[in-house]
Amino acid sequence: MTRMTRTGPVPQVPPEPLGRRERKKAATRKALADTALRLFLEKGFDQVKVAEIAEAADTALTTLFAHFPGGKEALVLEDGGEREAALTAAVRERPEGLGILDALRDFLAGRGTFDPDPTPEFRLKTDLVVATPALRAYARAMWTGCEEVLAQVIAEEAGRDPADLSLRILARYVLEIPDLAGLEADPRQALDTAFAHLRRGWPEL
Repeated sequence: MTRMTRTGPVPQVPPEPLGRRERKKAATRKALADTALRLFLEKGFDQVKVAEIAEAADTALTTLFAHFPGGKEALVLEDGGEREAALTAAVRERPEGLGILDALRDFLAGRGTFDPDPTPEFRLKTDLVVATPALRAYARAMWTGCEEVLAQVIAEEAGRDPADLSLRILARYVLEIPDLAGLEADPRQALDTAFAHLRRGWPEL
């Protein structure tokens, strides 16, 4: 199978099967994350200690921090590396004819409060983040921490200087949208409004 992008067809290569060690690590991470979410929903994020999560998951505290060095917040929200990779792919692998801003809008439209058809677990997690100041702050930091990478890939795709201040400003604006628009009564409408303003400032993208 292939997928068409602006640079031509991209072969869809099946992922390599995980080895035994990788499967065990993935299972441990999932068990910890699932246990943490259950406890956070039952007791409230601020009322749950990291040690309590490790004990409930029958895992050593050192193991928990080995998998989630960011602590409690990281148990709910994926790391910045995942976001950077996803943002980069959204721009570089966008379909032929799709602008950079449209690609970023489509990417955000499937995440967090913008997702129109979330699974029940995803909805619970999203509601928890929105209702918890510490998680909201962590999520915002994860997004804005991708500013340099996003500005770089936009510059590459647009044939512009990576040091161009206007592209760094654009990257910052895009990455603030989940925190700003995500709290509106109609997040998807707010998302479209935000990108409508960005297209006026950067019509060439």
